[in-house]
Amino acid sequence: MNYLFERRELLLWSVSMEEAEPSSLHIMAKPTGSICNLDCEYCFFLSKERLYPDSDFRMTSEVMREYIAQYVNAVPAGDVMIAWQGGEPMMMGLDFFAESVECARAYATPEKNIAFSIQTNGTLIDEKFCDFFRGNSFLVGLSLDGPRELHDAYRHDKSGGETFDRVVRAARMMQRRDVDFNILCSVHAANQGHPLDVYRFFRDELGVKWIQFVPIVERINADGTTLLQEGDSVTDRSVDPAAWGDFLNGVFDEWLVSDVGDVHVNFFEAAFASWAGAPALACIFAETCGGALVLEHNGDLYSCDHFVEPRHLLGNIMSAPLAELVRSEKQRDFGEAKRSALPRLCTECELLFACGGECPKNRFLLTDADDPGLNYLCAGYKAFFEHVDTPMRAMARLYRYGRNPSEIMEILAEKQAAMRSAFTKAGRNDPCPCGSRMKFKQCHGKT
Repeated sequence: MNYLFERRELLLWSVSMEEAEPSSLHIMAKPTGSICNLDCEYCFFLSKERLYPDSDFRMTSEVMREYIAQYVNAVPAGDVMIAWQGGEPMMMGLDFFAESVECARAYATPEKNIAFSIQTNGTLIDEKFCDFFRGNSFLVGLSLDGPRELHDAYRHDKSGGETFDRVVRAARMMQRRDVDFNILCSVHAANQGHPLDVYRFFRDELGVKWIQFVPIVERINADGTTLLQEGDSVTDRSVDPAAWGDFLNGVFDEWLVSDVGDVHVNFFEAAFASWAGAPALACIFAETCGGALVLEHNGDLYSCDHFVEPRHLLGNIMSAPLAELVRSEKQRDFGEAKRSALPRLCTECELLFACGGECPKNRFLLTDADDPGLNYLCAGYKAFFEHVDTPMRAMARLYRYGRNPSEIMEILAEKQAAMRSAFTKAGRNDPCPCGSRMKFKQCHGKT
Protein backbone atom coordinates (compact mmCIF):
# COMPACT_ATOMS: atom_id res chain seq x y z
CA MET A 1 0.00 0.00 0.00
CA ASN A 2 1.50 3.33 -1.04
CA TYR A 3 0.71 6.19 1.28
CA LEU A 4 0.35 9.89 0.59
CA PHE A 5 3.98 10.54 1.25
CA GLU A 6 7.24 8.67 1.12
CA ARG A 7 7.17 6.07 3.89
CA ARG A 8 9.69 6.83 6.59
CA GLU A 9 10.22 5.47 10.07
CA LEU A 10 8.90 8.01 12.58
CA LEU A 11 10.10 7.61 16.15
CA LEU A 12 6.58 7.26 17.49
CA TRP A 13 5.52 4.78 14.82
CA SER A 14 4.15 1.38 15.67
CA VAL A 15 1.40 -0.97 14.57
CA SER A 16 -1.29 -3.10 16.14
CA MET A 17 -0.03 -6.39 17.52
CA GLU A 18 -3.11 -8.11 16.18
CA GLU A 19 -2.49 -6.94 12.63
CA ALA A 20 1.29 -6.95 12.74
CA GLU A 21 3.60 -9.30 10.99
CA PRO A 22 6.67 -10.24 13.04
CA SER A 23 8.70 -7.68 11.06
CA SER A 24 6.47 -4.95 12.52
CA LEU A 25 7.86 -5.45 16.02
CA HIS A 26 9.27 -2.18 17.33
CA ILE A 27 11.43 -1.86 20.43
CA MET A 28 12.53 1.45 21.94
CA ALA A 29 15.69 0.86 23.96
CA LYS A 30 16.71 3.19 26.78
CA PRO A 31 20.44 2.72 27.43
CA THR A 32 20.51 5.38 30.18
CA GLY A 33 17.04 4.61 31.50
CA SER A 34 15.48 7.84 32.76
CA ILE A 35 18.77 9.67 33.27
CA CYS A 36 19.12 12.90 31.30
CA ASN A 37 21.39 15.94 31.27
CA LEU A 38 18.31 18.20 31.09
CA ASP A 39 15.49 18.73 33.55
CA CYS A 40 12.45 19.41 31.37
CA GLU A 41 9.48 20.17 33.61
CA TYR A 42 6.96 18.01 31.77
CA CYS A 43 9.17 14.97 31.16
CA PHE A 44 7.20 11.95 32.32
CA PHE A 45 10.25 9.72 32.28
CA LEU A 46 12.61 11.46 34.71
CA SER A 47 10.65 10.11 37.68
CA LYS A 48 11.19 6.52 36.48
CA GLU A 49 14.56 6.72 38.23
CA ARG A 50 12.67 5.68 41.37
CA LEU A 51 12.00 2.26 39.84
CA TYR A 52 15.73 1.44 39.93
CA PRO A 53 17.08 2.94 43.16
CA ASP A 54 20.43 1.12 43.11
CA SER A 55 21.21 1.36 39.39
CA ASP A 56 24.01 3.24 37.66
CA PHE A 57 21.65 3.63 34.66
CA ARG A 58 24.09 2.52 32.00
CA MET A 59 23.36 -0.36 29.68
CA THR A 60 26.21 -2.81 29.71
CA SER A 61 27.79 -4.18 26.57
CA GLU A 62 26.44 -7.59 27.52
CA VAL A 63 22.82 -6.40 27.71
CA MET A 64 23.17 -4.34 24.54
CA ARG A 65 24.55 -7.27 22.54
CA GLU A 66 21.96 -9.69 23.89
CA TYR A 67 19.17 -7.24 23.06
CA ILE A 68 20.32 -6.69 19.50
CA ALA A 69 20.89 -10.39 18.87
CA GLN A 70 17.44 -11.34 20.16
CA TYR A 71 15.71 -8.45 18.41
CA VAL A 72 17.26 -9.08 15.01
CA ASN A 73 16.61 -12.81 15.30
CA ALA A 74 12.98 -12.21 16.31
CA VAL A 75 12.31 -10.50 12.98
CA PRO A 76 12.40 -13.14 10.23
CA ALA A 77 12.54 -10.63 7.39
CA GLY A 78 12.07 -6.96 6.64
CA ASP A 79 13.09 -3.81 8.48
CA VAL A 80 14.73 -3.98 11.89
CA MET A 81 14.91 -0.53 13.49
CA ILE A 82 17.41 -0.26 16.32
CA ALA A 83 15.89 2.74 18.13
CA TRP A 84 17.61 4.45 21.05
CA GLN A 85 15.73 6.73 23.44
CA GLY A 86 16.02 8.00 26.98
CA GLY A 87 16.40 9.89 29.21
CA GLU A 88 19.21 11.17 27.04
CA PRO A 89 20.77 8.21 25.21
CA MET A 90 23.74 10.22 23.93
CA MET A 91 25.10 10.31 27.49
CA MET A 92 26.35 6.78 26.73
CA GLY A 93 29.01 8.23 24.44
CA LEU A 94 29.96 7.53 20.84
CA ASP A 95 31.78 4.25 21.50
CA PHE A 96 28.60 2.61 22.80
CA PHE A 97 26.67 3.37 19.62
CA ALA A 98 29.57 2.39 17.39
CA GLU A 99 29.62 -0.98 19.14
CA SER A 100 25.86 -1.32 18.72
CA VAL A 101 26.13 -0.72 14.97
CA GLU A 102 28.91 -3.28 14.68
CA CYS A 103 26.84 -5.78 16.64
CA ALA A 104 23.67 -5.22 14.62
CA ARG A 105 25.46 -5.65 11.32
CA ALA A 106 27.02 -8.84 12.54
CA TYR A 107 23.54 -10.34 12.91
CA ALA A 108 22.15 -8.88 9.69
CA THR A 109 21.15 -11.15 6.81
CA PRO A 110 20.23 -10.32 3.21
CA GLU A 111 16.51 -10.44 3.99
CA LYS A 112 16.82 -8.10 7.00
CA ASN A 113 17.33 -4.37 6.58
CA ILE A 114 19.00 -2.96 9.69
CA ALA A 115 18.28 0.70 10.35
CA PHE A 116 19.13 2.99 13.26
CA SER A 117 17.40 5.88 15.00
CA ILE A 118 17.97 7.96 18.11
CA GLN A 119 15.80 10.46 19.98
CA THR A 120 17.81 13.25 21.59
CA ASN A 121 17.54 16.69 23.14
CA GLY A 122 20.47 17.65 20.91
CA THR A 123 22.64 19.34 23.50
CA LEU A 124 25.41 16.74 23.25
CA ILE A 125 25.59 16.60 19.45
CA ASP A 126 28.99 17.51 18.02
CA GLU A 127 30.70 17.04 14.67
CA LYS A 128 31.93 13.54 15.53
CA PHE A 129 28.41 12.41 16.36
CA CYS A 130 27.12 14.04 13.16
CA ASP A 131 29.67 12.19 11.04
CA PHE A 132 28.78 8.95 12.81
CA PHE A 133 25.04 9.48 12.29
CA ARG A 134 25.49 10.29 8.62
CA GLY A 135 27.96 7.48 8.01
CA ASN A 136 25.60 4.92 9.55
CA SER A 137 22.34 6.38 8.18
CA PHE A 138 20.87 7.19 11.58
CA LEU A 139 17.51 8.94 11.68
CA VAL A 140 17.75 11.49 14.48
CA GLY A 141 14.71 12.77 16.33
CA LEU A 142 15.43 16.21 17.77
CA SER A 143 13.26 17.56 20.59
CA LEU A 144 12.38 21.22 20.04
CA ASP A 145 9.19 22.98 21.12
CA GLY A 146 9.20 25.98 18.78
CA PRO A 147 10.68 29.50 18.96
CA ARG A 148 12.91 30.48 21.87
CA GLU A 149 10.33 31.65 24.41
CA LEU A 150 8.04 28.67 23.78
CA HIS A 151 10.82 26.09 23.86
CA ASP A 152 12.52 27.50 26.94
CA ALA A 153 9.27 27.69 28.91
CA TYR A 154 9.71 24.11 30.19
CA ARG A 155 12.90 22.72 28.64
CA HIS A 156 15.69 23.62 31.08
CA ASP A 157 19.05 22.16 31.98
CA LYS A 158 19.92 20.92 35.47
CA SER A 159 20.76 24.44 36.66
CA GLY A 160 17.53 25.89 35.28
CA GLY A 161 19.26 27.42 32.27
CA GLU A 162 17.77 27.85 28.81
CA THR A 163 18.46 25.24 26.14
CA PHE A 164 17.09 26.76 22.92
CA ASP A 165 20.40 27.95 21.48
CA ARG A 166 22.07 24.58 22.05
CA VAL A 167 19.26 22.67 20.33
CA VAL A 168 19.13 25.00 17.34
CA ARG A 169 22.91 24.76 17.08
CA ALA A 170 22.52 20.98 16.85
CA ALA A 171 19.88 21.32 14.12
CA ARG A 172 22.09 23.63 12.08
CA MET A 173 25.09 21.34 12.52
CA MET A 174 23.11 18.30 11.35
CA GLN A 175 21.86 20.23 8.32
CA ARG A 176 25.40 21.29 7.38
CA ARG A 177 26.68 17.74 7.72
CA ASP A 178 23.71 16.15 5.94
CA VAL A 179 22.33 14.19 8.90
CA ASP A 180 18.79 12.88 8.45
CA PHE A 181 16.63 14.26 11.27
CA ASN A 182 13.08 15.20 12.18
CA ILE A 183 11.60 17.43 14.86
CA LEU A 184 9.63 16.17 17.84
CA CYS A 185 7.63 19.07 19.25
CA SER A 186 5.76 18.68 22.52
CA VAL A 187 2.54 20.70 22.67
CA HIS A 188 1.78 22.03 26.13
CA ALA A 189 0.32 24.98 28.01
CA ALA A 190 3.11 27.32 26.89
CA ASN A 191 2.94 26.81 23.11
CA GLN A 192 -0.61 25.52 22.58
CA GLY A 193 -1.89 28.97 21.64
CA HIS A 194 0.78 29.59 19.00
CA PRO A 195 0.30 27.00 16.25
CA LEU A 196 1.47 29.20 13.37
CA ASP A 197 4.44 30.61 15.27
CA VAL A 198 5.57 27.05 16.00
CA TYR A 199 4.92 25.66 12.52
CA ARG A 200 6.43 28.60 10.62
CA PHE A 201 9.50 28.53 12.84
CA PHE A 202 10.15 24.91 11.93
CA ARG A 203 9.26 25.33 8.27
CA ASP A 204 10.66 28.76 7.46
CA GLU A 205 13.44 29.46 9.95
CA LEU A 206 14.81 25.94 10.45
CA GLY A 207 13.79 24.58 7.06
CA VAL A 208 12.74 21.17 8.39
CA LYS A 209 10.43 18.87 6.45
CA TRP A 210 9.49 16.26 9.06
CA ILE A 211 7.59 17.32 12.19
CA GLN A 212 5.98 15.27 14.93
CA PHE A 213 3.65 16.93 17.41
CA VAL A 214 3.13 15.24 20.78
CA PRO A 215 0.44 16.43 23.22
CA ILE A 216 1.64 16.69 26.81
CA VAL A 217 -0.82 15.12 29.26
CA GLU A 218 0.59 14.70 32.78
CA ARG A 219 -1.70 12.76 35.08
CA ILE A 220 -1.41 13.61 38.76
CA ASN A 221 -1.29 10.52 40.98
CA ALA A 222 -2.84 10.29 44.43
CA ASP A 223 0.56 11.00 46.00
CA GLY A 224 0.98 14.15 43.92
CA THR A 225 3.54 12.65 41.55
CA THR A 226 3.33 11.81 37.85
CA LEU A 227 5.28 8.55 38.19
CA LEU A 228 2.42 6.27 37.08
CA GLN A 229 -0.44 6.59 34.61
CA GLU A 230 -3.00 7.08 37.35
CA GLY A 231 -5.26 9.88 38.55
CA ASP A 232 -7.99 11.83 36.79
CA SER A 233 -6.49 15.34 36.96
CA VAL A 234 -3.57 16.87 35.08
CA THR A 235 -0.78 19.36 35.71
CA ASP A 236 -1.01 23.00 34.69
CA ARG A 237 1.62 22.28 32.05
CA SER A 238 -0.63 19.82 30.24
CA VAL A 239 -2.20 20.82 26.95
CA ASP A 240 -5.84 21.88 27.14
CA PRO A 241 -8.12 19.59 25.08
CA ALA A 242 -9.83 22.40 23.16
CA ALA A 243 -6.51 24.16 22.62
CA TRP A 244 -5.05 20.91 21.27
CA GLY A 245 -7.74 20.82 18.59
CA ASP A 246 -7.22 24.50 17.78
CA PHE A 247 -3.48 23.94 17.53
CA LEU A 248 -3.82 21.09 15.05
CA ASN A 249 -6.43 22.98 13.04
CA GLY A 250 -4.29 26.10 12.89
CA VAL A 251 -1.29 24.21 11.56
CA PHE A 252 -3.44 22.14 9.22
CA ASP A 253 -4.99 25.18 7.52
CA GLU A 254 -1.54 26.56 6.78
CA TRP A 255 -0.21 23.18 5.63
CA LEU A 256 -3.21 22.49 3.39
CA VAL A 257 -2.77 25.53 1.18
CA SER A 258 0.98 25.33 0.66
CA ASP A 259 2.78 22.30 2.08
CA VAL A 260 0.94 19.06 1.25
CA GLY A 261 3.50 16.48 0.19
CA ASP A 262 6.41 18.77 1.04
CA VAL A 263 6.24 19.17 4.81
CA HIS A 264 5.39 15.96 6.66
CA VAL A 265 3.34 16.27 9.85
CA ASN A 266 2.60 13.07 11.75
CA PHE A 267 -1.05 13.80 12.60
CA PHE A 268 -1.94 14.87 9.08
CA GLU A 269 -0.40 11.82 7.46
CA ALA A 270 -2.05 9.58 10.04
CA ALA A 271 -5.41 11.21 9.29
CA PHE A 272 -4.93 10.71 5.56
CA ALA A 273 -4.19 7.03 6.11
CA SER A 274 -7.50 6.69 7.97
CA TRP A 275 -9.53 8.46 5.28
CA ALA A 276 -7.77 6.46 2.56
CA GLY A 277 -8.66 3.20 4.31
CA ALA A 278 -5.06 2.28 5.07
CA PRO A 279 -3.82 0.72 8.34
CA ALA A 280 -3.18 3.18 11.15
CA LEU A 281 0.19 4.89 10.87
CA ALA A 282 0.45 5.46 14.62
CA CYS A 283 -0.26 3.15 17.53
CA ILE A 284 -2.43 5.79 19.22
CA PHE A 285 -4.95 5.58 16.36
CA ALA A 286 -4.86 1.81 15.88
CA GLU A 287 -7.72 -0.40 17.05
CA THR A 288 -5.40 -2.30 19.37
CA CYS A 289 -1.85 -1.66 20.52
CA GLY A 290 1.09 -3.49 22.05
CA GLY A 291 3.52 -3.56 19.12
CA ALA A 292 5.81 -0.81 20.45
CA LEU A 293 7.64 -1.97 23.55
CA VAL A 294 10.37 -0.50 25.73
CA LEU A 295 13.63 -2.06 26.83
CA GLU A 296 15.15 -0.57 29.96
CA HIS A 297 18.89 -0.23 30.52
CA ASN A 298 19.10 -3.47 32.53
CA GLY A 299 17.17 -5.64 30.05
CA ASP A 300 13.69 -5.24 31.55
CA LEU A 301 11.02 -5.25 28.85
CA TYR A 302 7.83 -3.20 29.33
CA SER A 303 4.55 -3.16 27.41
CA CYS A 304 4.84 0.45 26.23
CA ASP A 305 6.89 3.62 26.58
CA HIS A 306 4.06 5.24 28.53
CA PHE A 307 3.65 2.29 30.87
CA VAL A 308 7.12 1.69 32.24
CA GLU A 309 5.79 0.73 35.63
CA PRO A 310 5.80 -2.49 37.66
CA ARG A 311 2.40 -3.83 36.58
CA HIS A 312 3.44 -3.69 32.93
CA LEU A 313 6.83 -5.35 33.30
CA LEU A 314 6.91 -8.38 31.01
CA GLY A 315 10.24 -9.78 32.15
CA ASN A 316 13.96 -9.44 31.53
CA ILE A 317 15.57 -10.52 28.26
CA MET A 318 18.62 -11.81 30.10
CA SER A 319 16.49 -14.55 31.63
CA ALA A 320 13.60 -14.93 29.17
CA PRO A 321 13.66 -14.71 25.35
CA LEU A 322 12.47 -11.36 23.99
CA ALA A 323 10.28 -13.08 21.39
CA GLU A 324 8.39 -14.99 24.10
CA LEU A 325 7.85 -11.85 26.17
CA VAL A 326 6.54 -9.93 23.17
CA ARG A 327 4.07 -12.69 22.31
CA SER A 328 3.04 -13.38 25.89
CA GLU A 329 -0.59 -13.48 26.95
CA LYS A 330 0.06 -10.51 29.22
CA GLN A 331 1.20 -8.35 26.29
CA ARG A 332 -1.66 -9.48 24.08
CA ASP A 333 -4.13 -8.61 26.82
CA PHE A 334 -2.49 -5.21 27.13
CA GLY A 335 -2.93 -4.56 23.42
CA GLU A 336 -6.49 -5.86 23.26
CA ALA A 337 -7.59 -3.69 26.21
CA LYS A 338 -7.25 -0.63 23.99
CA ARG A 339 -10.30 -1.83 22.07
CA SER A 340 -12.25 -3.69 24.72
CA ALA A 341 -12.16 -0.89 27.30
CA LEU A 342 -13.72 1.76 25.06
CA PRO A 343 -16.88 3.36 26.48
CA ARG A 344 -20.10 3.14 24.48
CA LEU A 345 -19.80 6.81 23.52
CA CYS A 346 -16.62 5.95 21.64
CA THR A 347 -17.81 2.72 20.03
CA GLU A 348 -20.79 4.60 18.57
CA CYS A 349 -18.77 7.61 17.43
CA GLU A 350 -18.51 8.14 13.67
CA LEU A 351 -14.90 9.28 14.08
CA LEU A 352 -13.68 6.08 15.76
CA PHE A 353 -12.19 4.92 12.44
CA ALA A 354 -9.71 7.81 12.66
CA CYS A 355 -9.29 8.12 16.42
CA GLY A 356 -9.24 4.53 17.68
CA GLY A 357 -9.80 5.91 21.16
CA GLU A 358 -6.28 7.41 21.05
CA CYS A 359 -3.70 6.38 23.63
CA PRO A 360 -4.92 4.42 26.69
CA LYS A 361 -2.77 6.59 28.93
CA ASN A 362 -5.10 9.51 28.22
CA ARG A 363 -8.37 7.64 28.74
CA PHE A 364 -9.22 8.58 32.32
CA LEU A 365 -12.41 10.68 32.11
CA LEU A 366 -16.06 9.69 32.52
CA THR A 367 -18.59 10.16 29.75
CA ASP A 368 -21.87 12.00 30.38
CA ALA A 369 -23.34 8.55 31.07
CA ASP A 370 -20.66 7.97 33.74
CA ASP A 371 -18.89 5.33 31.67
CA PRO A 372 -15.13 5.25 32.31
CA GLY A 373 -12.50 5.42 29.59
CA LEU A 374 -13.20 8.69 27.79
CA ASN A 375 -10.04 10.23 26.40
CA TYR A 376 -8.91 13.48 28.00
CA LEU A 377 -8.14 14.87 24.53
CA CYS A 378 -11.42 13.76 22.96
CA ALA A 379 -12.78 17.28 22.41
CA GLY A 380 -9.61 18.35 20.64
CA TYR A 381 -9.40 15.31 18.40
CA LYS A 382 -13.09 15.57 17.52
CA ALA A 383 -12.63 19.21 16.50
CA PHE A 384 -9.59 18.27 14.41
CA PHE A 385 -11.09 15.27 12.62
CA GLU A 386 -14.30 17.15 11.85
CA HIS A 387 -12.25 20.08 10.57
CA VAL A 388 -10.17 17.97 8.17
CA ASP A 389 -12.99 15.71 6.96
CA THR A 390 -13.79 17.52 3.70
CA PRO A 391 -10.19 18.01 2.48
CA MET A 392 -9.21 14.50 3.58
CA ARG A 393 -12.10 13.06 1.60
CA ALA A 394 -10.94 15.03 -1.42
CA MET A 395 -7.34 13.86 -1.07
CA ALA A 396 -8.47 10.27 -0.61
CA ARG A 397 -10.49 10.52 -3.84
CA LEU A 398 -7.47 11.85 -5.68
CA TYR A 399 -5.41 8.99 -4.34
CA ARG A 400 -7.96 6.34 -5.34
CA TYR A 401 -7.97 7.70 -8.88
CA GLY A 402 -4.20 7.45 -9.11
CA ARG A 403 -3.57 11.16 -8.73
CA ASN A 404 -1.26 12.92 -6.29
CA PRO A 405 -3.16 14.06 -3.19
CA SER A 406 -1.04 17.22 -3.17
CA GLU A 407 -3.20 18.37 -6.10
CA ILE A 408 -5.63 19.48 -3.39
CA MET A 409 -3.62 22.70 -3.11
CA GLU A 410 -4.22 23.58 -6.76
CA ILE A 411 -7.90 22.66 -6.51
CA LEU A 412 -8.38 24.88 -3.46
CA ALA A 413 -6.51 27.76 -5.10
CA GLU A 414 -8.77 27.54 -8.15
CA LYS A 415 -11.88 27.55 -5.96
CA GLN A 416 -10.66 30.55 -4.03
CA ALA A 417 -9.89 32.43 -7.23
CA ALA A 418 -13.36 31.63 -8.59
CA MET A 419 -14.95 32.81 -5.34
CA ARG A 420 -13.05 36.09 -5.41
CA SER A 421 -14.23 36.64 -8.98
CA ALA A 422 -17.82 35.93 -7.97
CA PHE A 423 -17.56 38.43 -5.12
CA THR A 424 -16.52 41.18 -7.52
CA LYS A 425 -19.57 40.53 -9.70
CA ALA A 426 -22.18 40.17 -6.95
CA GLY A 427 -24.73 42.95 -6.33
CA ARG A 428 -25.31 44.12 -2.79
CA ASN A 429 -28.73 42.48 -2.63
CA ASP A 430 -27.74 39.30 -4.49
CA PRO A 431 -27.33 36.02 -2.59
CA CYS A 432 -23.76 35.77 -1.36
CA PRO A 433 -21.70 33.49 -3.65
CA CYS A 434 -20.31 31.70 -0.59
CA GLY A 435 -23.61 29.83 -0.19
CA SER A 436 -24.56 31.27 3.20
CA ARG A 437 -28.06 32.18 1.88
CA MET A 438 -27.52 35.67 3.19
CA LYS A 439 -27.50 38.75 1.00
CA PHE A 440 -24.05 39.68 -0.22
CA LYS A 441 -24.14 42.99 1.65
CA GLN A 442 -24.80 41.10 4.89
CA CYS A 443 -22.07 38.52 4.32
CA HIS A 444 -18.85 38.86 2.32
CA GLY A 445 -19.99 42.20 0.92
CA LYS A 446 -19.85 43.96 4.28
CA THR A 447 -17.77 47.11 4.14
